[in-house]
Formats: sequence, structure tokens, C-alpha cells
Amino acid sequence: MSKKKIFIIVAVFLVLAATPFLLKKIKSFQQRRVAWRKLERRIKLLQHSFGQQSAIIIKDLSTGSEIAFNADKLFPAASLTKIPIMASYFYASAPKKIDLEKNLILENKFKALGSGILKNYPAGTSMSIEKLIDLMIAESDNTACNMLIDYIGFDYLNSSFKQLGLKSTNITRKMMDFGSRRNGDENYTTASDMAFLLEEIYRGKLINKNYSQKALLLLKKQKIRDRLPAKLPPETPVAHKTGLERGTCHDVGIIYTSGGNFLVCVLTKHRYKTAHPAKRFIARIALAVYNYALSPQDN
Repeated sequence: MSKKKIFIIVAVFLVLAATPFLLKKIKSFQQRRVAWRKLERRIKLLQHSFGQQSAIIIKDLSTGSEIAFNADKLFPAASLTKIPIMASYFYASAPKKIDLEKNLILENKFKALGSGILKNYPAGTSMSIEKLIDLMIAESDNTACNMLIDYIGFDYLNSSFKQLGLKSTNITRKMMDFGSRRNGDENYTTASDMAFLLEEIYRGKLINKNYSQKALLLLKKQKIRDRLPAKLPPETPVAHKTGLERGTCHDVGIIYTSGGNFLVCVLTKHRYKTAHPAKRFIARIALAVYNYALSPQDN
């Protein structure tokens, strides 16, 4: 038998052997595509039922498939601004413009109501920049955030936001500075900017892998779990950051599942007396994504 005939026979055998596997992969891909469309319809229904302003981005970090509603709409950032502040400090630390081990001194003028424990510390308390970043992210500490804003300055922060690739995120006031807010000074961001920054962190592209890993570990330490993680199994890893002020309620992060990792950003503006309906809305979005991840063909 000639070499050509042997090659043809082997090739036919390999094709026949691979056919069931290929058909299975094609079927799985089709099922997942159908499930993704069902997820998109589910998200759209939840958004309609919420009845308030919202922006949503959901991205499968394995396939790149994305669902987006109002991705570039501006929202008051609330505590979401703490993610780009963290990134800006890492950006300044890389070329040694600042030393993360440097201690800053707590002054009464920095103390802010709301989240965090540092407001209860006496003036004169000394704490490293690195520890303040930790408190700002894990505890969403407003006083720590104000100390960091004051030290590095608004001009540097806004400039570095642009350098980091953020298109619409700005900072013009400190946390809980409602006087400035009433005068028209507001910190804004978009779901698109938050999704971009989180994916940069996830893929090790925030300056470098070392800083990206630092950021990811801090986001995984987030103590406030009444939004994205609220309806998920308690052991589900979520690297995220919340935002909450009167009339605004957000959560943005990465949900890790055995069926893949998913970027989920939900920003809201509402007219409710409390944020509970907005928190439930965000939690339902996260649960829908989680259910899709584990059972895409049945979702």
C-alpha cells in the first residue's frame, strides 16, 4: 500500500474519531450562546423591574462575551472612586514618586461620617499609606480615603486617572463632603470605566502583575457583602468594591466560579428612602450571572 493511501486512511480515521468530540463542542457552544442570550433577557427584565436609573456591564472573562446597558452613562461615583485612587497610588509608587511605607498623620479635618473605623481614632494617629489604602478598600474607610486624597492631591488623581485609561472618571471633592456636593462638585464614573479598570487588574495589566495582584487581594478583602455576594454561596470568592450615598448604590467586581470568572458592574441612581431595593437589585443580577456560570445549558 502506498504512503499516500496510508495517509488518507489515517486522516479519515482521525476525522471519524474526532467527529463526536467536535459535535459535542459545537453543541456545547450553541447551548452556551443560547444561555447567554437568556441571561441577557433576564438582566434586561430585572433592570426594567427595578424601575430606576442603572448601568450594567457583565463580561465572561474567558470568552469575552459581554452584556452592557448604559455603559457610558455618568453616575455619582460614591465609594467606587476608591478603586482609581488605589490605582493612582500604585501608579505613583512604581516610579518611586511616593513611598507606600510613608506614614501620614490623622487630622480632625479628614474625619468623615459613614464607613470606616479611622474616624474614631484620635487626631495625631500615624498610619502608613499602605495601611490607609487597605482600610479604604477593605473597610471602605472614608477618613482613610480623605487622607489619601489630601496627600496626593486632586490634580494628580485626575491626571493619573487619564493615564490609567479611564475616560470619564473624575474627582472634585472628598468623601462625605456634602457642602461641595450641593455646590455642584461631584465625583463621577461610568460602568465602562469601572469594568475597564477591574479587567486591567484581573489580567495583571494595572502597571504590572505585582501591583495588579496587590489590588486584587485588597478587593477580595472587601467587608461589605450586601450586594454582589449577598445571594451567592458564602464561600464564593468575589473581588469587589461597593459605593453608597444618598440616592446612589453601586457594586462592581469579579465573581469567581467553577464555571468561569465574570466581571459584574452595577451602578444605580434611585429615589427610594433607603438603598435596600437597589441592593436587592444588584444581588439578583449577581445571582443570575452565578446561575448561568454553573448551569449555562439549563439557565
